Amino acid sequence: MHPLFQLTLDLFGSNQPVAPANSAQTATELVANELQPAPPPAVHPVVPMTAPASFRHPRANRESRLGGALVAFEFKRGGKRRTIGFSVGPEGLVVSAPKWVPLHEVEAALQEKSRWIIRKLGETAERHERLQARQIEWRDGTTLPFLGEPVQVLLHSTPVARGAAKAVLHDGAGTVAAPTLQLALPQAATPAQIRDAVQVWLMQQARRNFIERLDHFAPQLQVQWRQLALSNARTRWGSARTDGSIRLNWRLIHFRQPVIDYVVAHELSHLRVMDHSPRFWDTVRSVVPDYAALRSQLKDEATPRWA
Repeated sequence: MHPLFQLTLDLFGSNQPVAPANSAQTATELVANELQPAPPPAVHPVVPMTAPASFRHPRANRESRLGGALVAFEFKRGGKRRTIGFSVGPEGLVVSAPKWVPLHEVEAALQEKSRWIIRKLGETAERHERLQARQIEWRDGTTLPFLGEPVQVLLHSTPVARGAAKAVLHDGAGTVAAPTLQLALPQAATPAQIRDAVQVWLMQQARRNFIERLDHFAPQLQVQWRQLALSNARTRWGSARTDGSIRLNWRLIHFRQPVIDYVVAHELSHLRVMDHSPRFWDTVRSVVPDYAALRSQLKDEATPRWA
């Protein structure tokens, strides 16, 4: 068995130090899709009953039978690599190896970690299907989540009060049965026009929400943030710099407030501890005690797919 397996599974980048590889032995590194949960301990290769018969990367140049599945993968050689790396992403499996590692060792590593690879490929395929199902159809009457609750988009040919968009999320008696987002757009508006108008409104709400939560948690953590920028990144929810600059993904506004609070507290905690050490997680826990459960929700709940 290979002496070292490294696994990177963090929404905000790697949060564990990488152990040095033994130069006298071949090490294997596993890098999974960022939104996937950590794998269980390794067991003998077993192909799940629901796994497809084959997986194929669009740039596949090699293939191998892992358990009962045929996996066509992209194989790369890297002169500076010290390990065999397995990366499972939306397109499929990518295998990277140092130039000096013979192909039979690459194949042996594939077979040794076949159950992990097949499981990750299956999970990634299932997640892709969920994302496709969450594709937003930009039309009058479409719905999308806002702070964890569905909001219906309605078009109005006459301008709504004081702007191009107006949210009717509650009335004097409390939350209404069907919250709506009213856009000052004609019924003939194109999908792109509807999408852009909704995005402008969501970004406005996100900035307002994030600033309020930054101001709420910063004094508790005894830090000071100086600047907020909205991000549109695909794989990163937030980042922080030592100068107090915070970046938060505006798409977080789709999630429930506690999930947003976790990300805000996460980034503010980096102003005290600029790594993911135990001291960092203790800092996050001091203001968000249930951060682990919220972090799991952030990984498991797919946001709407914007086109």
